Amino acid sequence: MSSKPLREITPKRKGWLRHYLAGTWQLYAMMLIPIIYIICFKYKPMLGIAMAFKKYTPFGGRSMWEMDWVGLKWFQEAFKDSLFWKALANTLILNLGDLLFGFPFPIILAIFLNELRSDKIRKATQLSLYLPNFLSWVIISGITSQIFAASGLMNNIITSLGGQTVPFLSNTIWWRFVYWIMGIWQSAGYSLIIYLAALMSNDPSLSEAAYIDGATRMQRIWHITVPQIMPTISTLLIMQVGKVVSISFDRPYMMRNALVTDVAQVISTFVYDKGLKGGRFDYAAAVGLFQSAVGIVLILIANKASKKMGQEGII
Repeated sequence: MSSKPLREITPKRKGWLRHYLAGTWQLYAMMLIPIIYIICFKYKPMLGIAMAFKKYTPFGGRSMWEMDWVGLKWFQEAFKDSLFWKALANTLILNLGDLLFGFPFPIILAIFLNELRSDKIRKATQLSLYLPNFLSWVIISGITSQIFAASGLMNNIITSLGGQTVPFLSNTIWWRFVYWIMGIWQSAGYSLIIYLAALMSNDPSLSEAAYIDGATRMQRIWHITVPQIMPTISTLLIMQVGKVVSISFDRPYMMRNALVTDVAQVISTFVYDKGLKGGRFDYAAAVGLFQSAVGIVLILIANKASKKMGQEGII
């Protein structure tokens, strides 16, 4: 039995790194800018997590590392506070509503625009839906008041048709629906662009073959179009699930009023009212760390579930 001689293993020649960087150093130099940014503004601030385990005060002239450790004291205090659990429940309700109503909307809209034959209508719809993404919630809250107030546009239309005034902004149930509707209006355009980009990469020959075989438009959408963008849907869904326990500050803060405080007090406004306004930065850091930890756990669970269902995860 003959055997081939083993190939001689030679060490890499000296100076290979210098030779490699001679033609690519510009790319690595450009990459240094985002790396430095991430280290300075993303990773370095993470050292502030220690504040959640210390008795911190900005006064006294001492650094955070010189202050006393208190362990899990602030977490225990938060978990014993009924207002914390109420704010957490409100956060979950509002975020789950956004997930239930807001997540499918840009998917349906993207598929609808993809099926349109008129480029002018498609571009006009994209532009009109994407523009609200540039508006701040200060402006959107003012628009909300003009539309849904007791003397606003909606109630004027309802009363002119013989109906009664609807308390959109003073009734807790109606306020939540207004909150979700304005959230969809503000954010749908951004997700719409992502789904339209995914639809542009679809193979049109599959839909054409199904059409020749007698498939209806709905059958082609359900069995061909949707499966092709399912990786994009699953990725965005995993990221959205991870945000269920965290919520932005400006949106609920600007849209709430004294009549709906019971349902509008969320984690972010709770931290602002009890933590930052009261100077309790350590307590606020503990609540924020709790949000982040639960968010990571939810992302891992959603990623695992996505892989179990045959989709690609993000990790």
